[in-house]
Amino acid sequence: MLAVDTNVLVRFLTGDDPRQAARALALFRAEQVWVAKTVLLETEWVLRSLYGFGGDRTAVALQGLVGLDNVRVEDAQAVQRALIWSAAGLDFADALHLASVDQAEAFVTFDGSLRKRVARLSGIPLRAL
Repeated sequence: MLAVDTNVLVRFLTGDDPRQAARALALFRAEQVWVAKTVLLETEWVLRSLYGFGGDRTAVALQGLVGLDNVRVEDAQAVQRALIWSAAGLDFADALHLASVDQAEAFVTFDGSLRKRVARLSGIPLRAL
């Protein structure tokens, strides 16, 4: 199994550099691929910030990627929850943070808007400071 960096995922998902995209596609066709949560987080940011992907397009791209048979993702359950919450309107980074706090009794934030959105979407116990 080979772990990939953000730039490999971006080439695979965008095809913006044809030579590197072809190499990334060949890798995904031939190998078992490991993706760290941090790489997914950075990939979402790059697609949204640098490539102008909207939230829906980014969620579809990442869902398709993690759904490939030969792709394994760190903390797959948390990533799946985060993708579902992101598709429902929560920022992917916030969704991934929240999906990754299983051992905590509550998520603490100063962000009142986040608390309202999360209360509607996930049922995660939140607490304000």
